[in-house]
Amino acid sequence: MSEHRIGTREEWQAARDELLQREKELTHRNDELAQLRRELPWVPIEKEYRFATDAGPKSLAELFDGRSQLLIYHFMFGPKYEAGCVVCSSIADTIDPQVVHLKARDVTMICVSRAPLEKIQAYKQRMGWGFNWASSYDSDFNFDFGRSYTDEQAQSFAENVPPVVAKPAAMSGTDLAGYLTEGPGLSAFALEDGVVYQTYATTNRGLEPVMAYYGLLDRAPRGRHEDDPIQDFWFRRHDEYEND
Repeated sequence: MSEHRIGTREEWQAARDELLQREKELTHRNDELAQLRRELPWVPIEKEYRFATDAGPKSLAELFDGRSQLLIYHFMFGPKYEAGCVVCSSIADTIDPQVVHLKARDVTMICVSRAPLEKIQAYKQRMGWGFNWASSYDSDFNFDFGRSYTDEQAQSFAENVPPVVAKPAAMSGTDLAGYLTEGPGLSAFALEDGVVYQTYATTNRGLEPVMAYYGLLDRAPRGRHEDDPIQDFWFRRHDEYEND
């Protein structure tokens, strides 16, 4: 017998109708927040950044690939990593099929990491992804935008993170401090009259829109089922889950 409350169809429908009103309120609130994001001031990027790409060195403006909007996912894959972060890899799985649709709306979406380009290329081939992925290995880009940290900073972070973080660190082939030299994030840029502007940035739970599986899990009977993440770090790369 389920431990969950059991009810009649009529009870379910009444509760569902009440919940629907709350969901509509949230939808309207999300629309308001989206408008506020678009109204943030644009900050011109005055520093020159260079990236290594499959098509050769590129500037930040060239990463737009002829479009006026650019979304960059800061993928945790540092020079000391042997493989990309497993959580970022799950996010990349959801980004990859969206790229073509974003292009149709004048948006280029790519990933950027500090790992050398050859490491990125090998990992991308393993994962079977088609999106563009640039290396900022010889650039201050990740540091300037608060997504990479010095060894000293990472060592201080390592003293305060929960034990669960050791698992993805090991899965990336590095120690805890090495893993914490990188952080995830999403940055938005606009290109207008030859000038690149930063328009938005987010990290942590602000990244949930690009973690499509969480939206689906939130609608499954048991939700995310992450009550004890220390005991159950469930993320795997898509080629590492056991076949049922």
